[in-house]
Amino acid sequence: MQQEVSQQDTGQPLLLTIPQAAKSLGISRSMLYAMLAKNEGPPTIRLGRSVRVSAASLRRWVEEQESEQSLK
Repeated sequence: MQQEVSQQDTGQPLLLTIPQAAKSLGISRSMLYAMLAKNEGPPTIRLGRSVRVSAASLRRWVEEQESEQSLK
């Protein structure tokens, strides 16, 4: 059984805005928007008109990118 980590445990929100996600990745907001437009970025969640990135999905996406880079 996978144990869920709550916001209180990590001190981070469960969902990040695009600027927050970009800052976490160390890239510009416009670069992340461009990646998302090409479906090359992390998975997003729509809440009404807002777009968010799950902190857990962002971590998994980074790990996937690392794996792909190591195969090249």
